[in-house]
Amino acid sequence: MAQFFNFHTHTISQNPKEKSIYNLLIQDADEFENLQNNWISVGIHPWYTDAENWKEQLQIVEKTAVNECVLAIGECGLDRLIELPLDKQLMIFEAQVAVAERFQKPVIIHCVRAFSELLQWKKQKKQTVPLIVHGFNNKPEMARQLVAHGFYFSLGTALLQSNSNAVKVLKMIPVTRLFLETDDKDMSIVKVYEAAALHLEMTVCALKNQIWTNFATVFKR
Repeated sequence: MAQFFNFHTHTISQNPKEKSIYNLLIQDADEFENLQNNWISVGIHPWYTDAENWKEQLQIVEKTAVNECVLAIGECGLDRLIELPLDKQLMIFEAQVAVAERFQKPVIIHCVRAFSELLQWKKQKKQTVPLIVHGFNNKPEMARQLVAHGFYFSLGTALLQSNSNAVKVLKMIPVTRLFLETDDKDMSIVKVYEAAALHLEMTVCALKNQIWTNFATVFKR
């Protein structure tokens, strides 16, 4: 593939060199009809969970997920920095994983200071769909544990900071479980690939080809 694959972005790219998965926030679901020419992920982000009406939000996810352009469920997950109790977040996360299982689509995970809970959940569950932690920028020991439990990773613009955890863990992550992203940053995905390739001592072309191979494995395309 000549294009660069951007695993997770909040921007509709106009760059012909990029193919991306656009993250459709649940509160913007009305825009879905105008976005179906794009690859999309849809889910209930912890920040935007309606604690009282989350089941209605989940119905929107289910209704949208049936479409072929929706490649993944998420981003969804756990965030210790928000007021919504973690046990409630976990219940809502589990409900979205169940939707992903029904449609056999991967799950894009947002996790902030709740990796121990995420790992504990994973040890207890027998899900079959791939789980990808997006924007990973955590410590090497956490990366080791996630690798051991079969998670995939998407790393972003932190790779441009030489002392970041993302740089420290990059070589620990099997290249077969790696994706790259820009998330909500106003930056070309090409720069993220160039930084990753430099740290991995690979050519950008080889890295791009590997990530498209990973895409074919995870998304069955």
